[in-house]
Amino acid sequence: MARAHLAPMHSPSDPGARALQRLAAALPSSQAMLDSTPARQRIERLALASDFAIDTCVRQPALLPALLSDASAPWPAPTLQDGEAFEAWQAKLRRYRTAESTRLIWRDVIEQAPVEEILAGTTALAETCLRLGLAALEETFAQRHGVVRAGDGSVQRLVVFGLGKLGGGELNFSSDIDLVYAYPQSGQSDGARALAAEDYFARLGQRLAVLLDAVTADGFCHRVDLRLRPFGSAGRVALSFAAMDHYFQREGRDWERYAWLKARAVAGDIAAGEAWLESLRPFVYRRYLDFTALDGLRSMKAAIAAEVARRELSEDIKRGSGGIREIEFLAQALQLVHGGREAALRERRLLPALRKLAQARLIQDEDAQALAQAYGFLRKLENRLQMMADAQVHAPPPDAQLRSRMAQGLDYPDWEALQRALDAHKQVVNDEFVQLLAQREEAPPADALVAYWMQLAEGGDAAPPQASGFDDAQGMHGLLRDFARSQGVRDLSDAARARLDRVLPALLHAAVDSAQPDAAARRALALLKSVLRRASYLALLDEAPSALARLVDVVSRSAWLAERLTQYPLLLDELLDARIAGPMPTQADMARACQAALGEDDPEIALRQLNETRLALSFRIALATLDARQPAEDSARQLAWLADEVVKVVLALAQRDLERAHGRMRKGGFAIIGYGSLGGLELGFGSDLDLVFLFDAPAGAASDGARALEAERWYPRLAQKVMALLGTVTAAGRLYDIDVRLRPEGSQGALVSSLASYRDYQAKRAWTWEHQALVRARAIAGDAGLCAQFQALRAQVLATPRQADTLRQDVVQMRARMRAELDRSDAARFDLKQGAGGLVDLEFLLQWMVLAHADQHPALLESTNTEALIATAQAQSLVSTEAAACLGAAHAVLLQEGLACTLDRRPRVATRNAAIEQARDGIGEVARQQGLHFSPQAG
Repeated sequence: MARAHLAPMHSPSDPGARALQRLAAALPSSQAMLDSTPARQRIERLALASDFAIDTCVRQPALLPALLSDASAPWPAPTLQDGEAFEAWQAKLRRYRTAESTRLIWRDVIEQAPVEEILAGTTALAETCLRLGLAALEETFAQRHGVVRAGDGSVQRLVVFGLGKLGGGELNFSSDIDLVYAYPQSGQSDGARALAAEDYFARLGQRLAVLLDAVTADGFCHRVDLRLRPFGSAGRVALSFAAMDHYFQREGRDWERYAWLKARAVAGDIAAGEAWLESLRPFVYRRYLDFTALDGLRSMKAAIAAEVARRELSEDIKRGSGGIREIEFLAQALQLVHGGREAALRERRLLPALRKLAQARLIQDEDAQALAQAYGFLRKLENRLQMMADAQVHAPPPDAQLRSRMAQGLDYPDWEALQRALDAHKQVVNDEFVQLLAQREEAPPADALVAYWMQLAEGGDAAPPQASGFDDAQGMHGLLRDFARSQGVRDLSDAARARLDRVLPALLHAAVDSAQPDAAARRALALLKSVLRRASYLALLDEAPSALARLVDVVSRSAWLAERLTQYPLLLDELLDARIAGPMPTQADMARACQAALGEDDPEIALRQLNETRLALSFRIALATLDARQPAEDSARQLAWLADEVVKVVLALAQRDLERAHGRMRKGGFAIIGYGSLGGLELGFGSDLDLVFLFDAPAGAASDGARALEAERWYPRLAQKVMALLGTVTAAGRLYDIDVRLRPEGSQGALVSSLASYRDYQAKRAWTWEHQALVRARAIAGDAGLCAQFQALRAQVLATPRQADTLRQDVVQMRARMRAELDRSDAARFDLKQGAGGLVDLEFLLQWMVLAHADQHPALLESTNTEALIATAQAQSLVSTEAAACLGAAHAVLLQEGLACTLDRRPRVATRNAAIEQARDGIGEVARQQGLHFSPQAG
């Protein structure tokens, strides 16, 4: 919109001159003010844009001098006094509304305030009128009927919900206000003329509507629309929250999700209203990506398009093509699709919503900026259309003279120039809106696979799959035929079947283009079977071709990921997350995501949420590994970080549950120690967790609850709860399998060891292999003090001087025993973990160096992971630079091969190749340099 200037402007009818004449007659004592050039210029400009503003200044003589002096502050609100007539309240509110509206016109036209200020000011004006009117009426009703009390005696008040632009804080100048009335609990008023809550609040709401809406000698205050309430005009005027809940659970429709997305409590018991809106959130925002929201959008758009055509509203800048409604629908549709997963997108206001959609990479930055500019232009033009005569209009006037005034008021030379700017903005909006809806509307290509699928339930043969490039065409034909004839497909609704008829051929085409067509099709079809009855996932694959293409690409390369997607379709959401290819989450990011589960009071919900978080994050790590976007070492470390954070949250959940039953253990501490690949920050996909539990408490310590437990019973209960929660199966699977056999005395020992007994065991009874295992152990959760004590104890044990030859013999013998039992290598394939020169040989080599040299080189005690230990060994001159580089490279190769095997559901036994042979030879050579002959010959 062009910037305004304050030079005098004249139209053929000269509204400025007429305005000055009228004001001179209405304000005879202000002639000097009217004669000043700055005042005349402002009045002429105001008159050009708004006959309504001039009329108001004439009716309220105090207004114009105040505006000329300072128009920045809102006009003072009236006081609706008890004892005044209802008609007096109406008059006060109407005069206040017209005065404040005129101030907003002045701010827009004369002082060039941003359109956001005008929209917010118009919203604040409506809210003020609502709150003043309701407060006055509540006092009257209390005198006549008493106040409503629920069964528990608590006072109940009306809640006024503002929907649409009122809820979004973006009310246009002469808009009606969409209201829904509700109240927290049913009950009865306590006055002499008692009313049931339903009648009380219905009467109160109706009276409020009349107070604001009725046209009197002073006009109207605000047009009130109550038709968005449950069941519309046929529904009750006011409902209890329980009745509202019942309605949305049973009757809520797609368009109501759009309507309630912007809902806000604007008057009455606002705190209760906002709390109830939070409970409505699952209706508005589904937990997962929800492309079914686009169906509701298409229906609403079709209805509006029919209305536009029927009423010849092509120039309507709200409902017409490229208008305000299309921007709103576009933003709201994306919010509804993605807002269940992305809390930041749950935004009532449109412009902030566009910014957040861009930040979430759901729309391009430049597109968001173009839409925001178009929105600002259209809303300003809409306001100016309505400011002219305080009329609820959304189309330019047919009168050429009024169009000319409108253009000049917006600093365009003529209407044609304004029209060109309007058309350009509408084109931008419509292009974006059409693109949003176009994906599903595109018909599938009419080719052999489409025709094959459409008639497959009735017959057909394997020729089309064979011609398309499937290796096992007959097997694929049988699989697809059985699917087409399955009960699940036959029972689909017409809409769902139409989606399937678009998705299935597209899936087959994508599979043919993949590296493994048969595997891709079989795996993707298994997923499709699992989501047939889940409309949101079928809609996702239908509405988002990128997700379908990505799905087939992923499952063609990873049997493990295909299995996960089939078991947990919620992971499909991750395929559409634009951030999936961006920076990987840090450990702090993972901590925040996992800790969100602690906000749930229900343990089952908390555990499910934690499981879903773990699934999503591990899936992102797996995709990064599959796509080779990061080294295998990073993936393994991230998986260990994730496990750390999950265990911390599980410990908090278990402790919360135990404290409820038996009270807190105020004197003492508990720690969870991670061993093995978890302790070594080298976790794999689907790995179990090696855990050891420790506690420390003074003698006689007990919990402080009514059912107190001594420390020796309280801490084992806590460990058992941790294990139970980690292993509990939820809709999102179980968190982790747990192995606690590395505790002192193994399976025969106590589940939880006191720190003293653990110290004694490590010093006096632990085998060499147990000290080897301690090299990779680290405290991952629990009391910070006890965790520090464990680290100190670990360092003390590992730094104990040892006889080198005895240690070497113990390590070599243990390795030989393991290889004899576990090595699956043969002439063609190599066991990446247990084979000679494999990952376990590297672990034993590093453990040997720590146990043999930590007494002289304490830096070896600072780390538990392979990369850091290799680097430290080099820094301490225990291995050469060349040897360290050789070990690092070997570790990277073997770890990468191992993760690749896991992702494709293959045993970690890989076909021998040059890289693997070089890695194992390098590990074997460095081990021999250390005097560790793990294998007489590589094999």
